[in-house]
Amino acid sequence: MHPRYLFLPALLLLVLLTACQPPAATPAGEMNVVATTSIVADVVRQIGGDAFTVSTLLPPNAEPHNFQPSPRDMAMVENASIIFANGAGLEEFLQPLIENAGAKARVIAVSDGIQLLEAPAGEADGEDAHTGDPHTWVDPNNVMVWVENIRAALVELDPANAAIYQANAERYTASLKELDSWVVEQVALIPAANRTLVTDHLVYGYFAARYGFEQIGAIIPGFSTSSSPSAQDLAKIEQAIRGHNVQAIFISDAVTPTLAQRVSDDTGVQLVRLYHESFSEPGGPAATYLDMVHYNVSAIVAALKP
Repeated sequence: MHPRYLFLPALLLLVLLTACQPPAATPAGEMNVVATTSIVADVVRQIGGDAFTVSTLLPPNAEPHNFQPSPRDMAMVENASIIFANGAGLEEFLQPLIENAGAKARVIAVSDGIQLLEAPAGEADGEDAHTGDPHTWVDPNNVMVWVENIRAALVELDPANAAIYQANAERYTASLKELDSWVVEQVALIPAANRTLVTDHLVYGYFAARYGFEQIGAIIPGFSTSSSPSAQDLAKIEQAIRGHNVQAIFISDAVTPTLAQRVSDDTGVQLVRLYHESFSEPGGPAATYLDMVHYNVSAIVAALKP
């Protein structure tokens, strides 16, 4: 028999065996991982390590509440292998963006599993009150939940690198626990009577609940910066500031300070800038989540301690 014909059964067997193999995991270098905010992106990078790069939709100092996606963002979402979002109603722009782009990627809401805080009575509009407080990251303990959600999603998408994701998740969770302990130590420097928070919008509910603060109100009385306070709203927060001996008004670099400056001028209370929903520029004082919490807590302590 011609050698060529002897080779055919072996070739057929090889083809059959190959067809029976499970599909190979997507090579990590080919994964297009997208995150909505710089905060979400940073935590995803901590778990992913060098296995892939992360593209971020919102640039530094952008507000997720009123973000308007660009054609570049549509292309980014269209080509995504997976999309990580804060969830909890923060990224109202995301679902329309996905639909318009025809994207097929799975969306992972990293805040899934966190019990959302309700809005204080009369402080938020109906949509906010129904959804709950989306600002879960202001408590590092909530970010530990993020870590597990991200790890599980990455392992499912890229099982070949499961050990890497597990090790990185354990390392970063240890850093978050250390951060939480540090915040407790720093807050202890503030007298209990001074632990009151007034912000540009209601952003520090989880932080207040964890570390013993009272979030007495905000210049924009809701979870979003997209609405405008009425004259009655401004009068109400100024009355609360005077009645609670508030030492500072904490505002974000991403929010126009006009209204905050007006309230500051009326009450004589200083404005202190923090990073609420976005990092600083790379190389700035709040370029990572750990840096942001260190910066914000240090600024809060400096403003409120005697």
